[in-house]
Amino acid sequence: MSDLNKIPVTVITGFLGAGKTTLIRHLMQNPQGKRLAVVVNEFGTAGVDGDILKSCADENCPAENIMELANGCICCTVADDFIPTIEQLMNLPEKPDHIVIETSGLALPKPLLKAFDWPAIRSRITVDGVIALADAEAVAKGQFAPDLDAVQAQREADDSIDHETPLSEVFEDQISCADIVLLSKADLAGDAGVEKARAVIEAEAPRKLPILPMSEGVIDPRIILGLNAAAEDDLEARPSHHDGHHDHEHDDFESIVVEMGEVSDPEALQNAIVKLARERNILRVKGYVAVEGKPMRMLVQAVGERLRAQYDQPWGAQPRKTALVVIAEHDDIDEQAIRAELGA
Repeated sequence: MSDLNKIPVTVITGFLGAGKTTLIRHLMQNPQGKRLAVVVNEFGTAGVDGDILKSCADENCPAENIMELANGCICCTVADDFIPTIEQLMNLPEKPDHIVIETSGLALPKPLLKAFDWPAIRSRITVDGVIALADAEAVAKGQFAPDLDAVQAQREADDSIDHETPLSEVFEDQISCADIVLLSKADLAGDAGVEKARAVIEAEAPRKLPILPMSEGVIDPRIILGLNAAAEDDLEARPSHHDGHHDHEHDDFESIVVEMGEVSDPEALQNAIVKLARERNILRVKGYVAVEGKPMRMLVQAVGERLRAQYDQPWGAQPRKTALVVIAEHDDIDEQAIRAELGA
């Protein structure tokens, strides 16, 4: 089978809360005449992002074309989860024209690209391109990139301190693997913030990359679909901190799911989530809240202290319960304290 007959796959990577799901919703609504399929890989057991996308399913991307891999890194479960999922999509009665993979915010993209060389699928699909999303406002503040001056000061104070944090390695690997970088939430960062973030990413990138601002996930799909990058054959140009490693660990991060009943004061819950970020270094909170007296579920998406909440759809036949995924670095997860703070 020639490359022209392979199904193109776009890998969308990016740090926690960078806006990957929002971008995919935009692609689903503007498919450029293509029949899409989506694979969502989440960190943790509650498939919030997959649920959001399934609520947007239509004839261009029906619900059966949206697959979730919700407990385990996509690149660590290739044989058990990834390959069977891709084969299932390729064996649908109406084969998709293009597959979009949303990786976990904690995933390293390069090991995933290596999976495309597996005999079962390598003649049938190709990596059309890797799109890395970076939160422009956060990057402009230096939140996910090394600060060389601060590192030097730390080394002078204590030679045992490791200047490379797990978060910076994830960020750098995602940028290094990308064909295009999208600076999300550009409206919040402003022109000066976007330019500062662009400079940070240019300094991290191993080669010159297109770096484009984006707000609310809106960008012309023609820019990011149809790149024909064949990224699985171009791994040497995509350096990683983990090159030469046979596997990688995600033990630096941990997630818990906090479940509880209906909430009488959603504002108090939102304040508690912000407090967790401020006082306990919680990176990400996402999930659904059942609010007393409200027929619709509340979708909560928090990145650090920045939180967005909206009523997205009626509960319907789903059980009315609150379920929140909480993600942080391993040492910052104190389940009992987190549950107490959230009132669970």
